[in-house]
Amino acid sequence: MKEKLLREYINKLIKDGVLITFSGGVDSTLVLKIAVEESKKISDGKVKACTFQTFLSPSEDIEIVKKLAKDFNVDIIQKYIDQTKNIAVSNNHKDRCFHCKKMIFSEAINIAKENNLKYVLDGTNSDDLKIYRPGLKAIKELGVKSPLADCNFTKDEVRKLAEKLKIKVAKRPSAPCLATRFPYDEKLPLEKFSLIEKGENFLKEMGFLTNRIRLYGDVTRIEISISDFDKFISSREKIIKNLKELGFKYINLDMEGFRSGSMDEVIL
Repeated sequence: MKEKLLREYINKLIKDGVLITFSGGVDSTLVLKIAVEESKKISDGKVKACTFQTFLSPSEDIEIVKKLAKDFNVDIIQKYIDQTKNIAVSNNHKDRCFHCKKMIFSEAINIAKENNLKYVLDGTNSDDLKIYRPGLKAIKELGVKSPLADCNFTKDEVRKLAEKLKIKVAKRPSAPCLATRFPYDEKLPLEKFSLIEKGENFLKEMGFLTNRIRLYGDVTRIEISISDFDKFISSREKIIKNLKELGFKYINLDMEGFRSGSMDEVIL
């Protein structure tokens, strides 16, 4: 029933043209997949995708985006945006996400206008509405459409439908921007971003597919699934050795385990 509702929702929009902000995550990929499929039912349906390369995004995102766009045979527009030029972003204020999303989606709206597309769509789902996401305010102010949230799709429902449609990234863990690895109200140490990426990629290679490395100066706080704790402890010497070789100093395992948005716990 929800799939039908989602398809009908997107079908109505693509008659006037849609631009989908595409990150390569499961949410925006599902929106793009259905938009492409629905556009084939309409002779004049128009669908394009745009992706934003930013200093704050994990570097692997762009390659995933390119592969998926090729699979879907859809035009993709690539733009680079440096959000760190905005002091509210670079100083990692608590409303950082609002200013970041305002920059990105304002540019998306410009791209849509240039391509004669009426609507900009994103991958916000209904679970996103229940947590601290100041960026959603910017999206709403700009009039961006969120099909998954509007059709009341939870994250779990998104993944299930993505699996049904054989979307390659159906099980891909969420990959939020790298600013989420650092405490609020401290200037983002941009030179440490590559260190975080290398550390998290190493943990993935070790089998900890869901992980975060939060950095407080020289002190790390590693989040992994609680079910992986035994494996982590048994591999501690190798993990410590490799992370220190990368440049990490004090290495700690967070006993509460992985929590999406754990940096927000100090303000909620």
